[in-house]
Amino acid sequence: MAETAEEIRHHIQNYIKVGAVLFVMTVVTVAVSYLHIESITMTVLIALAIASFKGSLVAAIFMHLSAEKAIIYWVLFITVICFVILMLVPLSTDIESVFQ
Repeated sequence: MAETAEEIRHHIQNYIKVGAVLFVMTVVTVAVSYLHIESITMTVLIALAIASFKGSLVAAIFMHLSAEKAIIYWVLFITVICFVILMLVPLSTDIESVFQ
């Protein structure tokens, strides 16, 4: 299926916009790294939020997941659920008993 020149221009404009947003978010990431946040948990949450946003943009636009079928979204959803569960497992253990 051949795309028209207008469709290609539209895709290129989207790529440029996403690239600009990724650049701005990289600047935000660097700026946040200079903040002195007392809580390490809050620092990690902020870093993960920024990285998740940037990763979502890359996956949706550059990897064309925004135009894929529902099965791709289910696989992605299950992956995210498994990731969250695996991240919560260490939090459910008594960390002090591990080091004694």
